[in-house]
Amino acid sequence: MIRLYIDSDSLPVRHRSIVIKRIIKNGYEAWFAADRKLPDVLKAIEEDKRVRRSAFRETLTREEARKIGSGIHMEVVKSGANSADDRLVELALAPALAITHDIPLAERLIQKGITVIDDRGNTFSEENIRKRMSERENNAIFREMGLFTDKSKHFDEKTIHAFSAAFDKALMNLEKLAGTP
Repeated sequence: MIRLYIDSDSLPVRHRSIVIKRIIKNGYEAWFAADRKLPDVLKAIEEDKRVRRSAFRETLTREEARKIGSGIHMEVVKSGANSADDRLVELALAPALAITHDIPLAERLIQKGITVIDDRGNTFSEENIRKRMSERENNAIFREMGLFTDKSKHFDEKTIHAFSAAFDKALMNLEKLAGTP
């Protein structure tokens, strides 16, 4: 079974839409962690239940079919530093895919054997995460000194396409590892 862990607080709705469609289509298990309920995820849970139940419409009674739940889980955590991160790390079981742009969270998940991508289509690995952590720490020092300000690039079509391609590639790799088509 393919599992996904999504740091949802900062993942744009358009990205979540790409992820949700794939989860429902392929029947993956997924955990979305945020400090609030996300309407699109709640709607996806209901859609996923409907899709999963429809496969058994002819063989199960209505009551039996209602027992079939969604593979999508909305983990609402208390507001606070790292609360969603801590919950995702607690839940994470390899092999799996996680989506976050939080570098410290990516490092923690990589240590658990999880494949991690960010919302811009970058893949984090054991080889590049130390460098990314170092860059993050240096940038924080520069910001404190007033020498550097974050000027994140907006999400354009090229960035969304890069995310979608990285997402597809990571899922293909996990499916090969899990032996699923």
